[in-house]
Amino acid sequence: MIPFLFAVLIGLLTGILSGFGIGGGSLLILWLTCVMDISQRQAAGMNLMYFLACAPPALFSHWKNKLIDNSAVKFCIISGIPLSILGCYLAAHLDLSLIRRGFGILLLWIGLRELFTKK
Repeated sequence: MIPFLFAVLIGLLTGILSGFGIGGGSLLILWLTCVMDISQRQAAGMNLMYFLACAPPALFSHWKNKLIDNSAVKFCIISGIPLSILGCYLAAHLDLSLIRRGFGILLLWIGLRELFTKK
């Protein structure tokens, strides 16, 4: 079993990365599933609870520094709410191995896009 303080340190580090917008939640899910041997569904649920604690300070910081695009916010809210509901429904009814593979493919696609896309 991983010592409690080490697990807290991992949570702190992934929280800091989340605040920077680097994808700390994705890293947390990898940690929970690969190292802590927690199921994908439980890790996703824990990540949502984690997000509730990490998002408000990050949002405030980005708002204060004028880094929020209002048109993008509108699009994300309008599309995000129904797609989140659909995603919850699908996650509850899909085979766990399919969810794991899909998440792995998503992480690979994001990583490759970051490596090979010029900004």
